[in-house]
Amino acid sequence: MRKPTPILLSVTVLLIVSLACVLPSIPVTAPTMDPNSLGTAIMQTMVSALTQTAAVVVPVDIVNSAVPTFTPEPTLSPTVTLSPAALFTVTPLVPLISVSVDTNCRTGPGKVYDRVGALMVGEVAEVRGRDPTGGYWYIPNPDRSNAFCWVWGEYATFTGNTGALPLYTPPPTPTPLPAFEADYSDLDACVGWWVEFQLTNTGGITFKSISLTIRDLETDTDVSMSADKFTDLDACLDSSSEDSLSPGETTTVSTPTFAYDPNGHQLRATITLCSATGQEGACVTEVFKFKP
Repeated sequence: MRKPTPILLSVTVLLIVSLACVLPSIPVTAPTMDPNSLGTAIMQTMVSALTQTAAVVVPVDIVNSAVPTFTPEPTLSPTVTLSPAALFTVTPLVPLISVSVDTNCRTGPGKVYDRVGALMVGEVAEVRGRDPTGGYWYIPNPDRSNAFCWVWGEYATFTGNTGALPLYTPPPTPTPLPAFEADYSDLDACVGWWVEFQLTNTGGITFKSISLTIRDLETDTDVSMSADKFTDLDACLDSSSEDSLSPGETTTVSTPTFAYDPNGHQLRATITLCSATGQEGACVTEVFKFKP
């Protein structure tokens, strides 16, 4: 059997004294108690008290205890909607030129200058300068490398700033040359038969006199004439004349008459036009064959 501990004896004495104080005048016969039952009850009381004390008193090591760390919730940023970037048109530093009609490119700003190339539809060229009138533009020659020429701006479209282009002094105007084209036009008859030609001045000077010879290669017959005017016979009724033939102009000239009908014969024409009367000055000659 386990021996009663001092604490157990103290609690027993206190219990007996308390009972004696409450009922002093009534004799009570103490019931016979089982020492083991009493010890068990006292022990359960003490264990319960110790358990409660242990639950309340919790030693805390303030110095060594870890301070809880709180992680803040992330702040949600609003969703940003990206707009498409704006498209910017870059203006070229060097102006560009294109044309809607095929355009000649010349050695100078004007038709009196020789043609040395052409800017065609669909081609693009840099513009390096302009003439003082603003009508012609100085560009690299599209048809010749390492060369430049002047193109007319009538049918041109530009990209870039042309206002900053330098003004170029045109080269000296070339010495105009005489030139013309002659085409067989018709065979007329009244008192005799004559041939008519259409003459076009394609050069840079004005013609003031003419001489021509028509040779029938089948009969070895010639007819010739010289004049300081250009005459067109209108059958037997009338005739008209012009004193000169300027650059770009066209006129009709009639030959001297044949005494027979040369229709179907092989003919050869020799035509000379001169810049002065009397077949003087600058002259040019065209020779060609034809059959009326």
